[in-house]
Amino acid sequence: MGMLYFTLELDQLENGDQLQEVLSELTMGTTVPIVFVKQKQIGDYDNILKAKTNGKLEKLLEISGDAPTPDTYDFDLIVIGGGSGGLAAAKEAAKYDKKVLVLDYVTPTPLGTRWGLGGTCVNVGCIPKKLMHQTALLGQALQDSRKYGWKVDERVNHDWEVMTEEVQNYIGSLNWNYRVALLENRVKYENGFGVFVGPHRIKSTNKIGKEKFFTAERFLIATGERPRYLGIPGDKEYCITSDDLFSLPHCPGKTLVVGASYVALECAGFLAGLGLDVTVMVRSILLRNFDQQMANRIGEYMEEHGVKFLKQFVPTKIEQIEQGAPGKLKVTAESSDGCQITEEYNTVLLAIGRDPCTRKIGLDTVGVKINEKTGKIPVNDEEQTNVPYIYAIGDVLEGKLELTPVAIQAGRLLARRLYAGSTIKCDYDTVPTTVFTPLEYGACGLSEEKALLKYGEENIEVYHNYFWPLEWTVPARDNNRCYAKIICHIKDNERVLGFHVLGPNAGEMTQGFAAAMKCGITKEQLDSTIGIHPVCAEVFTSLSVTKRSGGNILQAGC
Repeated sequence: MGMLYFTLELDQLENGDQLQEVLSELTMGTTVPIVFVKQKQIGDYDNILKAKTNGKLEKLLEISGDAPTPDTYDFDLIVIGGGSGGLAAAKEAAKYDKKVLVLDYVTPTPLGTRWGLGGTCVNVGCIPKKLMHQTALLGQALQDSRKYGWKVDERVNHDWEVMTEEVQNYIGSLNWNYRVALLENRVKYENGFGVFVGPHRIKSTNKIGKEKFFTAERFLIATGERPRYLGIPGDKEYCITSDDLFSLPHCPGKTLVVGASYVALECAGFLAGLGLDVTVMVRSILLRNFDQQMANRIGEYMEEHGVKFLKQFVPTKIEQIEQGAPGKLKVTAESSDGCQITEEYNTVLLAIGRDPCTRKIGLDTVGVKINEKTGKIPVNDEEQTNVPYIYAIGDVLEGKLELTPVAIQAGRLLARRLYAGSTIKCDYDTVPTTVFTPLEYGACGLSEEKALLKYGEENIEVYHNYFWPLEWTVPARDNNRCYAKIICHIKDNERVLGFHVLGPNAGEMTQGFAAAMKCGITKEQLDSTIGIHPVCAEVFTSLSVTKRSGGNILQAGC
């Protein structure tokens, strides 16, 4: 019924027997359990059920006077979740002189890892991932530098502890900056776990169990996601996830990465780039929901550069056979055809997907509907749930891209609609993204599979080509590995529906082309654009070979 309630367990109290005697005297011998509503004795559980059935309970609750009214709300907006999207919405709402509270709490991982304000991206996602990816790229640059005349020792060692300390120092500065930004924007911050306890009412519990209660006119759910575990013996006891990796105090050593997500491949890529022995265990396909030709090219490149793949296998048991930092684990796995294998690793990193943090925040109490299978929250085009005063943004949304910039954009635009009279909504189409694997993958718009499915093969033209970055020609490495592809709609003046690129700095290339795609760029307009020479992006101004033609796209030079 969405009402706040308290329980008193007499057998847990030192003076429980004395209290029970007094209670028995006051209630004329009634035995526990006893239920009171507004200091009025109802009886035991059977009596409360009867009162609910005959309407007596609702009548009692109507006169409680505890339900908040618009004149008595503590805040205009309470944001549940201190990640990028939630913080963006909170600060934007505060610009319009609204009273805003941010509730943020990090439940420690099974290994005890926790972090500060800022959410996944800042603490255990985009930021540390990109920095460690850069670490691996620098290692490759050192190898290339010999061909450019630099005298570098044959063996170059990497110090994991130095890297993680510097990365964590930078993250710590970002955590501090977020706190300062909230203060400067007059946004109240509570480091507490928020749970709905009634209409317009929420409970915040801090790490020592202290509870506070707040009310608000509106609420925004921006709780994000956390890594999923396998549900097999030993997974939570001995495995790590991306929540643990970036602050791991020791080098992970020989590592098994379980999963085929972008998180799995990115982590496997930079770990291998640091010189570690890395194996990726994959149940089915790589990078589901991405363009599969590009996904397979990424996998091939990683294999060529030392990453091993165990395909069609899933772990069934993780055992510790040696303690230490990193120690040693035995992994038992089974293939799709029933074949069983065992192998030893120092570290097992799980990257099999993420689950939204929606099941423990009291959504059922206030009637917010979620997808029972996935935990995702369906919303309308205003980011509004089925409960009118509760909104949601970011990774918890059903059917939306799980990207930090998307959450930020949605949060800001929502606040402007709620408090500044704006009508602009978040556009979830043609969103650019980059996978920071060793060979970076930038994409915007439709994959080839989705374009063919939506428009039909006869209406789609795919232009493609290899390219060789000039920087790679002197060390003479990786020719015909970088790849560019655009997907065009023939009947719409060859408008570009999909942009895909594999190569260095793919994200930097993709961002600009995404803006052009928002404006409806066509193949003819790309062809009429003068390229910058010699850079990788110029390949998109001269694509002439179609997949349909089967023409040769191999490159001999830059």
